[in-house]
Amino acid sequence: MNKEDLSLFRDMAVRAFEQEVTPFFEEWEEAEIAPRELWRTLGAAGLLCPDMPEQYGGAGTSPDVTVVIAEELARMGYGGIATGYNVHCGVVTAYVHNLGTEEQKQYWLPKMVSGEAMGAIAMTEPGAGSDVQKIRTQAVKKDRGWILNGSKTFISNGCHADLAVVAAVTDPGKGAKGISLFLVDASLPGFERGKKIAKMGIHSSDTAELFFSDVHLPEEALLGELNRGFMSLMSELPRERMTCAAQALGAAEGALEVTVNYVKEREAFGKPLSKLQNTRFKLADAKAQVVLHRTLYEKQLAAFAEGKLSADDAALLKLSTTEMSCRVIDDCLQMFGGYGYTAEYAISRFYRDVRIGRIWGGTSEIMRELVARSLLDS
Repeated sequence: MNKEDLSLFRDMAVRAFEQEVTPFFEEWEEAEIAPRELWRTLGAAGLLCPDMPEQYGGAGTSPDVTVVIAEELARMGYGGIATGYNVHCGVVTAYVHNLGTEEQKQYWLPKMVSGEAMGAIAMTEPGAGSDVQKIRTQAVKKDRGWILNGSKTFISNGCHADLAVVAAVTDPGKGAKGISLFLVDASLPGFERGKKIAKMGIHSSDTAELFFSDVHLPEEALLGELNRGFMSLMSELPRERMTCAAQALGAAEGALEVTVNYVKEREAFGKPLSKLQNTRFKLADAKAQVVLHRTLYEKQLAAFAEGKLSADDAALLKLSTTEMSCRVIDDCLQMFGGYGYTAEYAISRFYRDVRIGRIWGGTSEIMRELVARSLLDS
């Protein structure tokens, strides 16, 4: 999509968020969950999954539009909402669209575009985080379908999800070669949600444990090829890591903006903080980091829009932007002094929300290993 059209979507999204999110966000943060109705509202506004084809209810845009919308949510300080948006629009719908049969797409995608159905990705387990090969949830083949048993944890959108893309072992003892993906309807008997997980940040993103007790899945619930789930996960990771980078960069830009406004008003030693050399130098360094990463991000966003973002480039982008955002926002919070440590100031929320970026979508340590492999093992 050209820059003018992308800018139009960005502006439209900001106006919608100012109307539908801003007045209620503090309440949702305190409740540690956004209302289910929000997603139907965003769907009605055309902001959910705009990159889905028109035949499924989307606008048929390039995929960078979805990423930019999440970026704006993060920049505005709505990290929890950005998280739910990214999981639903940036990850789950892509799995359904890229791996699903026509019947699966016809059934789920229109509901996801409208907000009638919310999506979650269920990979992580108590003993299996970055190491997907340690997944214990199993799907056993039975007549006319599968029987699913197991549990998942740290599942974003877990409280609201109507659909979960679940990774399960279908060929025990084969490791990564024995994992398959399933589309699991949350209304099925045996599908249960644990209590909402209280988190350090991204409070308005609902996160839950999911439990599967003899859940009978029809044969058509299999997503993609049998025992090829790990490869499917790997093929979709560049997109997920692109969304992580968008959220991190948006948050860094938003934090820098509120900090600049604060230091112009706050005085110390008889003058505005903005006149002190330390403040000026720290903000100059922060600006340099944000601009440099914006340049890298825009380059990779263009590659992503054309379907050319490589796994190596996505890992490098995710590593660099998430690490940068934590450093920049930490420096920004320091300029607020004690006020920065209070919940009253938005900078503290930026600080709490951005920290997850170095963990989800593959930890920074995993990203470093992937980048190192591209340098040393080729």
